[in-house]
Amino acid sequence: MSELTLTATRLFEGVWEGVLTISDADGNYQPEIEVSHLGKPVDGVTVNEDSAQGYWAVLVPVPMATLSDGVQTFLITDQRTGNKLNSFTILAGEPLSDDIRIEMELLRAELDMLKKAFRRHCLETM
Repeated sequence: MSELTLTATRLFEGVWEGVLTISDADGNYQPEIEVSHLGKPVDGVTVNEDSAQGYWAVLVPVPMATLSDGVQTFLITDQRTGNKLNSFTILAGEPLSDDIRIEMELLRAELDMLKKAFRRHCLETM
C-alpha cells in the first residue's frame, strides 16, 4: 500500500505550504487532500504536481474568517483513507500575550535566582 507523507515547508503571506510525497505509487496517482478547521472544510486548497521532482506542492490559504483570539488548528487529511497527514496551528490575540508576559516574568525570576546563586558560589570559592 502507498504511504503519503506531507512535510510542512512554510507559512507565507497567509498560505501554508507543504510538500507531499508518496512511496510505492504508480505514475497515475492523484492525491485527494482535505483541510478542515473546527470540522469545516477549508476552500481553495491546491495540490500541484512537480513530476520532475516527484512530489506535489500543497498550498492551503488561511481564511481570514478563521483568525481570532486563541489557538486555531487546521487538520490536513487524505480523503481516500481519512488518515491525518499533517496539521498546523496559529496562535493569536490577547490571550497569547498574557501567556508570554507570564513566561517572561518566570524566566526573569529564574535568571535572578541563578545570578544570586552564581555570585554566592564565586564568593565561597575565592
